[in-house]
Amino acid sequence: MTEHAAHTSHRPSAHDSDAHQDDHQDDHHNHEDHSAHEGHGGHGVDHRGHEIMFRNRFWVSLLLTIPVLLFSPMIQEWFGFSMPSFTGSEYIGPIFAIIIFIYGGLPFLQMSVPEVKNRNPGMMTLISLAISVSFIYSLFALATGTGKSFFWEMATLIDVMLLGHWIEMRSVRQASGALNELAKLMPDTAERVTDDGGTEEVQVTELSQGDVVLVRPGASVPADGDIISGQSSLDEAMITGESKPVAKGEDDHVIGGTINGDGSLRVKITATGDETSLAGIMRLVEEAQNSKTQTQMLADRAASWLFYIALSVAILTAIAWIIAVGFEIDVIERVATVLVIACPHALGLAIPLVIAISTSKGANNGILVRDRAALENARNIDTVVFDKTGTLTEGRFGVSAMQLTDDWDEQRALSLALAVEGDSEHPIARGIREKAEEAGVKPVEISDFEAIKGRGIQATYDGQTVYVGGPGLLDMLDIQLNGAMDDFRQQANDDAQTVVYMIVEGAVVAAFALADVIREESQQVVDRLHEMGIEVAMLTGDSQQVAEAVARKLGIDTVFAEVLPENKDQKISELQKGGKQVAMVGDGVNDAPALTRADVGIAIGSGTDVAIESAGIILVQSNPLDVLKIFELSRATYRKMIQNLIWATAYNVIALPLAAGVLAPVGFILSPAVGAAFMSLSTIVVAINAQLLRNLDLEEAAIA
Repeated sequence: MTEHAAHTSHRPSAHDSDAHQDDHQDDHHNHEDHSAHEGHGGHGVDHRGHEIMFRNRFWVSLLLTIPVLLFSPMIQEWFGFSMPSFTGSEYIGPIFAIIIFIYGGLPFLQMSVPEVKNRNPGMMTLISLAISVSFIYSLFALATGTGKSFFWEMATLIDVMLLGHWIEMRSVRQASGALNELAKLMPDTAERVTDDGGTEEVQVTELSQGDVVLVRPGASVPADGDIISGQSSLDEAMITGESKPVAKGEDDHVIGGTINGDGSLRVKITATGDETSLAGIMRLVEEAQNSKTQTQMLADRAASWLFYIALSVAILTAIAWIIAVGFEIDVIERVATVLVIACPHALGLAIPLVIAISTSKGANNGILVRDRAALENARNIDTVVFDKTGTLTEGRFGVSAMQLTDDWDEQRALSLALAVEGDSEHPIARGIREKAEEAGVKPVEISDFEAIKGRGIQATYDGQTVYVGGPGLLDMLDIQLNGAMDDFRQQANDDAQTVVYMIVEGAVVAAFALADVIREESQQVVDRLHEMGIEVAMLTGDSQQVAEAVARKLGIDTVFAEVLPENKDQKISELQKGGKQVAMVGDGVNDAPALTRADVGIAIGSGTDVAIESAGIILVQSNPLDVLKIFELSRATYRKMIQNLIWATAYNVIALPLAAGVLAPVGFILSPAVGAAFMSLSTIVVAINAQLLRNLDLEEAAIA
């Protein structure tokens, strides 16, 4: 039998993915080091704790605002009512406003401290400045009896800010819910099989590698492992994105957190705790949600610029109003309104919320994003380079064609071949066995089985000598091919396929053409990429003849064949030097340098740990069609980012002049409270627009 190296496919293991952490500066979205946020700790952001804190402070502050409004002379004048007057009644509103400033406003003051320390002023600095100016001036007006205070404006401003942050934290928490949903998949307890064959209920944390657990129908698999007995179908949708249950039997690998079907399984544990695939996936999702893209960094810079712009506009506003009307309360009111309006709340939420939603959307569709920049760059890709073996092909031999003599039919030939190849572990033998099993044939009885080194196999069937092997066997037996059999051999050679012959009593009765099986999805993904205007290239260490045969069948544009492992990344570099934006899709150790070199590295999930560590994006399901999902998700995510940035920026461009009072000559004055309401409305619009990303159908993108 001809020698052919087997391709070994490895299961995904993302548990080593603890590199690639971004250093985050303090900002109001990460809320790192914000002492106002109870329960905060670790690298992950406690959005739930922040949400509760803002919610509670909002409702309390809102209740405290009611007496402030009721005892405000301006509000009474507007709505034509009056409150009972008694000694000290004029202090009721200010007292409650002071409580609101301390209880509701203090968190914003505390959260502005890191911004000031880092010389990176942002939203918290602006909010703190606005409410502090309002508060200090109102106290001054109250103490001196000069001018009018606007405690009620300050109180409502704090209420609106608390409401906006509550909505923001709630939105981000919901968008980041993929982590919580993944965590819920893992059961708390497991049934461990004891030495006497019984079972005992233990905590999942007590399981160790090598333990055997019983997974009953409908139960969750407690940890990664291999099935040692039983058959069933498992729901892996939340892990791999595969919507249909996956059939599993003995020796098959199962992933912790997947749901067992109707069969009972005994599973030998291979990984627990942080070593499981689920834990690795959760880490990747968290890394991606915490990483920053170029667009995010642009938004961060814009928020910082806005502070200086707002401060400049506020100073110019003060100067202009003082010149126009003198130093009056209206000057302070205009300055406060400018500072309120300028708060980059919507701008700050525009990108993080889209990132959180797109990352969880990808995870639910079998796309794990390790590097947010990789997903953002995917929209610009114009060339996709696929590794051949294990990516476009399955990395296993399959029978692609058969040639039989007139007196032999397919069933008879396959049953004899199945018997002869039954005990061989050679990949070609496995391919013939799979073909026989697909045809539903049973092996015949043979005897005197003997392997002929480097040639093939010999056996006896019904008193006749049978050989199965490649061209070397024909040479050994001095057999010449002719007619249809020779034509079959020539065609197989042209297609770079391996031919195995079955010889009975010195005559060739059957020939099997075998090739690395091309994935069913490969043709679809190449066609769809061409429709999207993206060129497709193939990179392989196989011979030029083999590579070109696959390329012809799939319609691939460029072929790099006979490439040594250490030179694969050079081919990517050549394309990049030609002005191409390149994505590399691979699964092996040899692909790691190329994955790193590419503008976007995409690892097929069945690939090795090294390949996964070298890639920015991982396809859990090992389906090349998911590459299309990446491009669709990238483009949709970028659209939402830009839409949100345009809205948030345009809002400030329009609102700042209004806050400064440019329409005052025509009688339009924008109060601080109304300005705060507009600011929160902008935040809500940005949040709703980001949520629309949830409606994106990635499955449709992959099959369209």
